[in-house]
Formats: sequence, structure tokens, C-alpha cells
Amino acid sequence: MLKTVSRPLRHLKGEIVIPSDKSVSHRAVMFSSIAKGSCIVRNFSSGADCHSTLNLFKALGVDIQFLDEKTLKIHSSGKLIPNKTNNIYPNNIYPCGNSGTTMRLVSGILARQNFDSVLTGDESLSKRPMKRIIEPLTLMGAEISSVDGHAPLSIKGRKLHGITYPSKLASAQVKSCILLAGLGADGETTFIEPSLSRNHTELMLEYLGADIKAEDCSVTIRPSELTARDIDIVGDISSAAFFIVAGLIVKGSDFVIKNVGLNPTRSGIIDVVMRMGGDIEILNKRTVSGEDVGDIRVRYTEKLRGCTIEGDDIPRLIDELPVIAVLASQADGETIVKDAGDLRNKESDRISCLARELTKIGVDIKEAEDGFIVNGKTKLNGGAEMESYHDHRLAMSFYIAGLVCEKEIAINGFEWTKISFPEFEELFSNLFK
Repeated sequence: MLKTVSRPLRHLKGEIVIPSDKSVSHRAVMFSSIAKGSCIVRNFSSGADCHSTLNLFKALGVDIQFLDEKTLKIHSSGKLIPNKTNNIYPNNIYPCGNSGTTMRLVSGILARQNFDSVLTGDESLSKRPMKRIIEPLTLMGAEISSVDGHAPLSIKGRKLHGITYPSKLASAQVKSCILLAGLGADGETTFIEPSLSRNHTELMLEYLGADIKAEDCSVTIRPSELTARDIDIVGDISSAAFFIVAGLIVKGSDFVIKNVGLNPTRSGIIDVVMRMGGDIEILNKRTVSGEDVGDIRVRYTEKLRGCTIEGDDIPRLIDELPVIAVLASQADGETIVKDAGDLRNKESDRISCLARELTKIGVDIKEAEDGFIVNGKTKLNGGAEMESYHDHRLAMSFYIAGLVCEKEIAINGFEWTKISFPEFEELFSNLFK
């Protein structure tokens, strides 16, 4: 699908409610499926990735019903039993679609079951590295075979034992995988990471009664049973990031984004925008189901300034870096992003692809081994066809760039935005006033 985007004739004004957080939606289904009892999950994500998780646990015998479009009722005995009467996923082969979160986190759960299973992915997911979870799970006693560290993953259920694992990578997906394995292993399991990655797993496991303790960059879990509790899912700050950047760079904009998750391990984009002089304000801050949440007012900011993004910043905004590159193109001076080499292991090589495509419309961006450098402030020419590389975050970032280009742009493969954010265009249309 080829999507054309042009500079809007109107400002961005009004108020929108951001869609639910995908990371929390994944975990709400997974953790409720291995918890004992019944619960209601409200504001579940409509993205395809989260539905990959939902369908997988249905096939594992969990009773999941939609009460309405975004509300689930989940009942589980706390144990997973492959549904032999369900012919959708025969032979315990479970597709994860494009969802790395599904594959990596579920691996930690399936590795300790009393049955064997296989996790598959689409072409994009099958290229993403899985050794990062296979190696620590193997140390715990798991038996997993792969195609040179890539999907499909063949998992033979085993009794696992706890370990202490010092990870070289700050990764919420790896951490969550090991904690979920440790939840049913013998002894305690400790995961240590170089920087604190997003902690939705720790918060939700504690909310559901797990014996878990987090301190600085270390978290320890002991074998324990989860008890089902109702979960209200906050809005997704990664989705809000596109609107935040648009509001800062589209002249005359002034609007409010409601119900945005403000978990400190995810809100790096807020800190970066403030460092760059962006005019944003946090309103109505509160706590919902263990997560910080609030409303964000965004106003056009003429004088943005570049900054350096590195080190502990990176795990807190890794998914937002593509759209931050667009923001940097409209800021005075140099914006340097480093320590972000894992961007090359996402749905695409986001460093290389981002530099290649943004250059087409006049962004002064240089690729580095572990990041990129943007020199601003730049007038964006547009008039180019941009490739999404089957990467939803690139497609949406290019859309935001198109809003400030002199000429319209075309984005190839824009349909990939439906993977994570099917409401994207509709919400923007609600703000053009």
C-alpha cells in the first residue's frame, strides 16, 4: 500500500485518547493466563501483535472471551493444556506473527511446561535474534532448538532450575522471558542488566502476587503462584510519541493526549523532549493497576535544540528513536544518538534504513555503528517515495516527517502500521482543525 502524506492546511488541535499500551496488553493476557482464577482486562490493544498473544493462549486451553471490543474476561486454572480439539494450531505449533514480544516472553513460559511446542514467526520475525533468550534458558535446563538462533523455536518442556544471569544487554523482553521461566523453576532466579529496561513485567507480577524483588538493575523471583486480578491497561507512550513530535513541529498545534502511560522506565521521550526545549505539560497524573498514567498537553515549539541521547536513556526510548530523528531534524544544532546498536535488530535495521530514507527528503542524518547524528534545523523537501521495510515504526515516523515537508511524500508499505497502531490515521484526522 502506497500512502501519500502532505503538509496539513490546518493545525493540530483538540483532544485524543491514545490506544492501549501493547507491552502491557501482551503481559496482561500472558500473566492472567498462568494465574489462577478469573479477571477482567480492560482497554486491550487492537494491534495484530497483541492478538497473536491472545490467540496463542486460547490454543493453550485458556478461556478468553471478549465482553466488548476492548474488554476481555479471562479464566484459567493456572495451568496450560494444549487444546486438542482446536485444529487451528495442530501439533502444538503456535504462530507469533510479527511479534517478538510474544515469541520471547512465551518461550520462558513454555520451556517449563510438561509438553513440547514450536513457536513460528513471519518472515520479519524469523530474522530477529533469539539466541539472547535461548542461552539463558538453556542454562536453566531448557531444551530449545532453532535455525541458527532464529525462529522457528522448538521447545521441549522441562523442569527448570533457577540461575543468576548477568545480561550484557538491557532488554525487557529477555528479562521478562527469564523471570517467567523462573516463576516455575526450582530455587530463585536473578536477572542483572547493565541499565534498567522497562519494568512492566516486574510491576504486573508483583500486582498478581509473585514473590519478586527488584533493586536497581537487578530483579529476583522465587517460585510462586499468580492470583488473577482485574487489569486496566494504560495508554501507549510509544504510540503517543508520534503525536508528541507532530505537535512540537507542526506550526500552531496545541492539543492534549489523554491516558498515557508514564512508567519511568518507558518515559525517556518525555525527558528528551524537555531537554530539547519542547513545550509539553503533564496533567492529571495518577496510578492505574500499578502503572503511572497521565495526560500530556503538547504545543508547537519554534525553538527546539539538539541534544545527546545515550547510555541509560536508550532502554527507556529505544522504540521512539526513529521519530526522535524526525524531531531532531527540526531542532537547532546537533542531535547525537549512541549506544543504540540494538536498533539494527528490530523489524528492520532501523539505523541504516532510517538514515537512507530520511536523506531522501533532505534530513542531514549520518549513520553510526551504534546510532546516528542529525544536524538541524532543516527544511524538508519531500517529493520522494519512502520505503517502510515492513517496519511499522519507520512508516509512522515518515508520516510525521511528511507533515512538515514542502512537497508531499509517498510511503510504501504503510499497511504495516496496522501491526501496532490501526487507529493511527483516524486519530490524526481528529486533530486537524
